[in-house]
Amino acid sequence: MIHPVKEKIILGIDPGTNVMGYGVLRVTGTKPEVLALGVIDMRKQGDTYLKLKHIYERVQGIISSYLPDEMAIEAPFFGKNVQSMLKLGRAQGVAIVAALMREIPITEYAPLKIKMAITGNGQASKEQVAAMLQRMLKIPDSEMSPLMDATDALAAAYCHYLQMGRPVSVKKYNGWGDFVQKNPDKISK
Repeated sequence: MIHPVKEKIILGIDPGTNVMGYGVLRVTGTKPEVLALGVIDMRKQGDTYLKLKHIYERVQGIISSYLPDEMAIEAPFFGKNVQSMLKLGRAQGVAIVAALMREIPITEYAPLKIKMAITGNGQASKEQVAAMLQRMLKIPDSEMSPLMDATDALAAAYCHYLQMGRPVSVKKYNGWGDFVQKNPDKISK
């Protein structure tokens, strides 16, 4: 009996409040290929809440276009600016809800883990990550985004691809109820 080659679509998201990156990988058997690489640009929108609405609508549109089986999202990097962290967390949350509404399992990866998976160096620059992805996935120069948010998102998806079939100790959610159960401290009553 011939077994069909399994295919999986992975959506990668690099959260942002002004520019949010996305990358879509199709994995056929063990071969990954890039389906999409881009950004959701909100720099011209002034209203914070309209930016969140735009993120939700665009992520839903990307999901409708590519029908991902799973989503990999970069975890926020904890900096000193609390307001920036709050805004970034909101943007990440909206992207997560967009996926959860379509019952897409989500895995969150720390930036250090993503850089380590792609380059072998957790302190690699965004440019080094982009260059490595371009080589490994054979992405033509014409398809590379000038905004690193897109390649950061693709890096999250590729990191997830590298983790497939291996036990992972990252947070995975299989729906809104699962998220609530695993994160009771993040839910207000």
